[in-house]
Amino acid sequence: MIERHLKGRDIDDPRVVAAMQAVDRTVFVPEQLHSYTYEDHALPIGKSQTISQPYIVAYMAQALDIKPNDKVLEIGTGCGYNAAVLAQLANKVYSIEIIGWLAELAKNNLQKIDSRNIESRHGDGYEGWPEHAPFDAIELTAAPAVIPDSLKQQLKIGGRLLAPVGKLTQELVLLERVSEHEFKETKLLPVRFVPMTGKVDN
Repeated sequence: MIERHLKGRDIDDPRVVAAMQAVDRTVFVPEQLHSYTYEDHALPIGKSQTISQPYIVAYMAQALDIKPNDKVLEIGTGCGYNAAVLAQLANKVYSIEIIGWLAELAKNNLQKIDSRNIESRHGDGYEGWPEHAPFDAIELTAAPAVIPDSLKQQLKIGGRLLAPVGKLTQELVLLERVSEHEFKETKLLPVRFVPMTGKVDN
């Protein structure tokens, strides 16, 4: 997986490669699918939910350029795999999952690995996690139609937010907070993620 699907493409940040090597994806994949663990595609984890393909996890981590002292917010914990990778790169990861059984699954999975720098909870990620803001980086693993201002405002100046954005079609968008009121937007590539749900729908 590392050599063919990551290094063989455009994943060239050595810290990201090391993080992907350090996290055992088998922990987060249902037992009956273990033989597919290191293939480069999403896998079902139950109730129409999936674990993201390794390349996208690595690509997003690389695009965020996470530093060792960074504090990161993840919106959409899923099964916990992405948070585990981010935790290899950052000082602290805060992760929110709106689906109750997934939030519980993630906690159970993360207990199986060294996840002392991850704090996760069940809740609606629309409002972020204000008591721990501002964040150096924010990553969304579900797609809003537009990026909520509530999340943009929890970025440090100089911070980076990465999100799949759109309804019928989605693009991965990187926002960099340039000043109190200014954001630089870069569109990276077309993607397909589950829609963001909760207050974002209102």
